[in-house]
Amino acid sequence: MKTVGLGLILLLGMAASCKRDGAKTVAVNPASAAASKLQLDALRDSVDVKWRNMVESDDQKLALTRLLLRELHGQPGRSEAQLKALEQANARLKARRYDQATMSSSALIDQYDTAQDSLLNALYPVAAPNGGAPTENARNFVEGIQQLDAGVVGFRVIYDDAAKRYNNYLQLHGEELQSLGGKYVDLKPLPLFTIGAKP
Repeated sequence: MKTVGLGLILLLGMAASCKRDGAKTVAVNPASAAASKLQLDALRDSVDVKWRNMVESDDQKLALTRLLLRELHGQPGRSEAQLKALEQANARLKARRYDQATMSSSALIDQYDTAQDSLLNALYPVAAPNGGAPTENARNFVEGIQQLDAGVVGFRVIYDDAAKRYNNYLQLHGEELQSLGGKYVDLKPLPLFTIGAKP
C-alpha cells in the first residue's frame, strides 16, 4: 500500500515538473493590471459575440424580407409598384442601422425600429392577406420573419447583460487598466439598449 502511495506521489511530482518545464506556464497575479486586462478583454469578447449574434439575426430578417418580396412578384392582386417601393425600403434599412457606438443615441435605435416596423406592417397584408399567403414559400418566409422579429427584445436583453458586466468591471478596475497605456487609457463604458439606463 505504501509503495502504491509513493508511486502516486512520484507520478504527480513528475507531471507537475513536466507541466512547469514544458508549457512554461506563467502565473498571473490576480490583483495585477495584467489580470484585469485579461478579464476585461474576455468580457469585451463576450459583448462582441452577443452583438454579432444580434446583427446576424437582423441580417437574416432583412434577407428573408427580400426573398419574400421577390416571391410576391407576379402574384395575382399584388401591385408591382408597391412591391418595388417595399424592396427599396428594405434595401435602405441596413445602411440606417445603428452600431455599438452610435447606439448611444436612442433616437437612432427608435428610427431604425420604426422604419423596420413600418415596412413589415405594410408587407404582411400584401404577403398574406387575411392570413393566406399565395405560396408555401411566401408563408414560410412570413413565419420566419415573424419569429426573427419576436426575438429582437431577447437579443437586446442578452447584449445588455454582457455590456453591463463589462461596464461594471471597467468601473471597478479602471485605474489599474489605465496603467497599461494604449487603448486602455481611454476606455469608455458601453451604451445599453435599456431605456433610461446609464452605461
